[in-house]
Amino acid sequence: MFKSLLTVCKLEKLDVDYDETGDVLYISFGPPIAASDSRVLDNDVVVRFKGERIVGITVPSFRKRLKQA
Repeated sequence: MFKSLLTVCKLEKLDVDYDETGDVLYISFGPPIAASDSRVLDNDVVVRFKGERIVGITVPSFRKRLKQA
């Protein structure tokens, strides 16, 4: 079940990785933590969370999205 109000709490670290081969951007908030659930949005972006906290975002086809912007 997706919670309607999720937050990014106490941003201690922002980690951004790009997989050029797969054209996927990974954004992690805070120290590495396993997500307990995730939600795929209408634009195929994946939001990963643990409880009420957003722990990361995955953006597929990142390069293609930049070209369209």
